Amino acid sequence: MVKRKILIVDDSAINRALLTDILDDEFDILEAEDGMEALAILQTQRHSLSLMLLDIVMPKTDGFEVLTAMNKNGWIKGLPVVMISSETAEDYVDKAYDLGVLDYISRPFNERMVKRRVNSTIMLTAKQKELSNMVARQLYEKEKDNRLMIEILSHIVEFRNGESGLHILHVRTFTELILKRLLEKTDQYNITPKEVSMICTASALHDIGKIAIPEAVLNKPGKLTPEEFEIMKTHSAEGARLLQSIPLHETEPLIQFGYQICRWHHERYDGRGYPDGLKGEEIPVAAQVVAMADVYDALTSKRVYKPPFSHKQAMQMILNGECGVFNPILLECLTEVSSILQTELDSSMYVEHAEVGILDSVGQILENNDLDSSASMLRDLENEKLKNRFFAELSKTVIFEYNVMPEILTVSEWGAEYLGLPQTIIDPRRSVMAEQVFNDDDFEILLARIKGTTPDQPVAEGIYQLNVKGQQRWKKIITRSLWSEKTPPEYESAFGMIMDIHDDLEKLRNMEIKATRDPLTGLFNRDAVESRVSALLASPDEEKNYALILFDLDNFKYANDEYGHLFGDEVLKYVADIIRNHTRSADIASRIGGDEYVIFMEYTGSIEPLVKRIFGQLSGAVYKGFSIQLSMGIACVEPGETDYAELFRRADEAMYVVKNEKKNSWCFYEKGMKMPAERNRNSTR
Repeated sequence: MVKRKILIVDDSAINRALLTDILDDEFDILEAEDGMEALAILQTQRHSLSLMLLDIVMPKTDGFEVLTAMNKNGWIKGLPVVMISSETAEDYVDKAYDLGVLDYISRPFNERMVKRRVNSTIMLTAKQKELSNMVARQLYEKEKDNRLMIEILSHIVEFRNGESGLHILHVRTFTELILKRLLEKTDQYNITPKEVSMICTASALHDIGKIAIPEAVLNKPGKLTPEEFEIMKTHSAEGARLLQSIPLHETEPLIQFGYQICRWHHERYDGRGYPDGLKGEEIPVAAQVVAMADVYDALTSKRVYKPPFSHKQAMQMILNGECGVFNPILLECLTEVSSILQTELDSSMYVEHAEVGILDSVGQILENNDLDSSASMLRDLENEKLKNRFFAELSKTVIFEYNVMPEILTVSEWGAEYLGLPQTIIDPRRSVMAEQVFNDDDFEILLARIKGTTPDQPVAEGIYQLNVKGQQRWKKIITRSLWSEKTPPEYESAFGMIMDIHDDLEKLRNMEIKATRDPLTGLFNRDAVESRVSALLASPDEEKNYALILFDLDNFKYANDEYGHLFGDEVLKYVADIIRNHTRSADIASRIGGDEYVIFMEYTGSIEPLVKRIFGQLSGAVYKGFSIQLSMGIACVEPGETDYAELFRRADEAMYVVKNEKKNSWCFYEKGMKMPAERNRNSTR
């Protein structure tokens, strides 16, 4: 018989040994000597655990911090926790119970009591899970049957109407994308996530009233006569009447949303729709969104009376008001999801999308009935399905998962061996992964790209040169972020793959150079320095100080005028060589255009010695009789600063104070500095 598994978390080796002696005849025991180690174990093994015994007072990360992280990640709902501590103060115990602890065992340990309390807690939790799982399965089957019946009925209408079988799916997908974006933009409509799911389901009923329309009118090729159009217009009111006449269920939310959508999905925001001529916010938002979805799919689908329009054409027609007037905020939502709309509609995974939608609905029902453990289980299963589907589309290679709180990186067994890393990496920003596998600040750039994703655009990718056991190899990294169900959603974790690139390496290097390097000097170009610095600013390290140094050559015009432009190019390359030879590998050096250069660097203590060294190497250097002179401005990154353009502007102002007053010198930006009026220019030019 396979033993159940328990995690004991206590900084005292003696206490862990005592508990292990008491319990190891019945259970497999895992041990953690502090909270951070416990969280690392939970990250990968929580589903196999039956119970956690948790001490509260521990160095580094204490028990309360572990419980807080478990609550944030939803782990507390699936894993029973029993507090073990000599602390008996009421505020300690109350706080532990408030954070989800199920029982409390005080030291010194009594063997009989420990066994009874542990077994009772595991048994009670198992019964609760069994009940919740049974309810979840029943709800799932009921929701699945409900959706199936709605789809059958709606497909009958589509078949009779000669429309594509994907019309219902497209309207539902469009509706879901718009509503989720709407919830992120405003709370004006008081729509809950559960209601979003209901509206998406009810959207399948929007044309059910066409059952009552004569087929000669319904499938007539070409334009309808005014009389025929009046007959066609009756389908909206007829559909609402059919739903309203369902006995005993007229007050059900799904029926109410269905009624709104059926009756009013042909109303228009300017009051020129039918059947009731509603205007503006008189039209329920569910009907407004489905109306837009119906129009978009009608435009992009083939009909008996027209060929399909492209996504771009359909967008232009809707936004230009060629298909009726729509709510301005919904048009904003449509514009914002435009880049992913076509991909979502073209996806061949529509059966799985429907499955995920059912899981959403069931999870929300469970949460509303306080069956949290099953809701958490369903969300975990959904995420696992999403991962498996995502990975199935790509070749098998290094797989990893990055968790935000606690910050832990988990690498697949094969991937860890391939990269020469442990499978579980705590505090990955300061690990071998960041400092040896990735070059320079590429790991921070990767994390910034992941953090910059959104629930609607969760995939990020990039090409990086990695150090794989001493060999430099180009890799493509693709990640997908996961978000909480809160409003607004919070970024929680990401998973991804590190893939081999089979292109010719020299070709890849040339592509990388062309994309990020200045072709004359080989330094980073304007876009590359802005991108890299912005990424570092987006994920600040409180222990690091940064500064941006900006300078140009005071007498460069003289070099061009006196010796010619080819000579001027040689001077620019000579300056770049000096910069390369007197900056560190982690510094970001760039020629941003003309004779202007940027250096972004980390420093400790004071930046002034570094500035003096760089300025001293450049100022007075002589190339073939031409003496280099420069004006330099420096701006230090202030706490919490994330705006590259503002940092550049301050360095620019400092540089032009030097250029206007004395030249061939340098100064730091100070508040109150003003750029000369004639230099009122764009900060990044």
